[in-house]
Amino acid sequence: MLVKIKNLDLHLDYLRKWLLIATAIGVVAGVGAIAFYEAIHWSTYLFLQLGVGYTPPAPLGEGKLVVTGISRRWMIPVVTTLGGLLSGLIVFRFAPEAEGHGTDAAIEAFHYKDGIIRARVPLIKVIASAITIGSGGSAGREGPTAQIAAGFGSLMGQLLRLNTDDRRIALATGIGAGIGAIFKAPLGGALLSTEILYLEGFEIQALVPSFIASLIGYTIFASYAGYTPVFGWMSQQVSFHPITLLYYSLLGVLGGLIGILYVRTFYATRNYFRELNMPKWLKPAVGGLLAGIIGLFLPQVLGMGYGWLQLGMLNNPLPLTITLLLIFAKILSTSLSIGSGGSGGVFAPGLFIGGMLGTGLWQLLHRVVAYVPASPAPFIVVGMMALFGAVARAPLAVMFMVGEMTGGYALLVPAMIAVGIAYVLVGNNTIYESQVPTPADSPAHRFDCYFPQLEKVMVKEVMSTDIPVVTPRDSVKYCWEILKRRKLNDLAVVGGKNNAQLVGVVAKEDIVRLPLQQWQTTLVGQVMSAPPVVVAPEVTLDRALTLMADNDIAFLPVLAEGKLVGMVTRSRIIRHYLLAVQRVSA
Repeated sequence: MLVKIKNLDLHLDYLRKWLLIATAIGVVAGVGAIAFYEAIHWSTYLFLQLGVGYTPPAPLGEGKLVVTGISRRWMIPVVTTLGGLLSGLIVFRFAPEAEGHGTDAAIEAFHYKDGIIRARVPLIKVIASAITIGSGGSAGREGPTAQIAAGFGSLMGQLLRLNTDDRRIALATGIGAGIGAIFKAPLGGALLSTEILYLEGFEIQALVPSFIASLIGYTIFASYAGYTPVFGWMSQQVSFHPITLLYYSLLGVLGGLIGILYVRTFYATRNYFRELNMPKWLKPAVGGLLAGIIGLFLPQVLGMGYGWLQLGMLNNPLPLTITLLLIFAKILSTSLSIGSGGSGGVFAPGLFIGGMLGTGLWQLLHRVVAYVPASPAPFIVVGMMALFGAVARAPLAVMFMVGEMTGGYALLVPAMIAVGIAYVLVGNNTIYESQVPTPADSPAHRFDCYFPQLEKVMVKEVMSTDIPVVTPRDSVKYCWEILKRRKLNDLAVVGGKNNAQLVGVVAKEDIVRLPLQQWQTTLVGQVMSAPPVVVAPEVTLDRALTLMADNDIAFLPVLAEGKLVGMVTRSRIIRHYLLAVQRVSA
């Protein structure tokens, strides 16, 4: 019974902590999504409407689905070049890491930067991305929104002094909350935060916080922009004959092949621009110019392009020739707009490419074979799911997201076929290069793989019993001399009667923070950490390693019956593990 009560208390503490943190992240995600949404509208008005005389059609859930003419077509390359130039100047002057697509930068911070994103990055990302998209650059809005909330999650983790693991979870929660809000897809956004970090696998610890944050972000954004799904309420009366699953299988094959082309073209273009011998801030202008030239002939590639997908869903698709050209033109224009160093997301272009692929296949099959749906809408929706779910390596999350964006899950059965095939074909060709193969390959879980080998070994078997100690009354200088002479990083601090009681610990980091001239006059008791985190000799090494990770420390004093009997360090545990592996290998 006591064990059950203790576990219940732990669960309640966990829920209280993440309820507060996730709620704050969700609020910022929702407000940030509104700000970015409006920034894109204003940028589009200034660049495309006033400059080019063109208003891109909007999907049903975001505006008017009206196709207008272009009064100054020749201005398209001018505004895309200007947008790229402004974006480049802002990014490379204030936050170079804000170039490219923001979701990948957040994934990189999760794995390789201890969950830390500089505070200025989300703001710079929003401004630069709004300019890129509003000026006609082929980019999406999910990356910047994800970086807003992920950056705030990272900032909260730093301000609240969360340990590294919790800071990473806060960052991942922000990714899901931002994307779930801006796409009005709270369930898909929450799932995405757990799935998008790896080529294969999930970050399960982020699931509950992401549910909370994504729901709150969605509620705030939808209360402002409306609760209608992005593509309106698609009819739920979608019927299909079993033979149509063959057509969806073909769509999955095409989605996988075009997805590979999308990824490889994007990164080949990115690598080419990185090697180009010219100022970094000028490269997005060159990319904008080339994307604008494509837009001269195919203006549908400008911006996100959701309105053109919406037309197809309403049974008014573009002509077949234009549809097929747009698949490849969107791949190239996106690669130029973002790969050149411009700022924006790759999610929306991926959905556009997949949707146009579905439109094209429907037009090729319609009136030629039997049991093809009367409208291209099912093929468009499944094409969106298949292509981007595969290249993002997040099939489940993208299926649910697109379902929420279209107002239902009536197409989940054909989607499972198409997405599954595309996912297998794409393999490790991911649009997010910072993804790692599995959780075991991530620095965020660098100790997890040790646990099976360490769960049967006790602390007393590897701890050091030769433990020099100091008292709170000793000087910091004396403490430093012991650390240096014994080549240690930390010492136990003892006090009480006969100095028999452990009262704290002192580490090198506690001392080097002080000016050198204060070492002689400052006492250990003024800089030590108390009360110390301790461990018993019978605790297994996997538990000791988890305790260190949870408290962001590298050593633990070992107490038996209240007496200090040893010290165990992270390095000794890892050394033990490596020796054990060598013995097994031999």
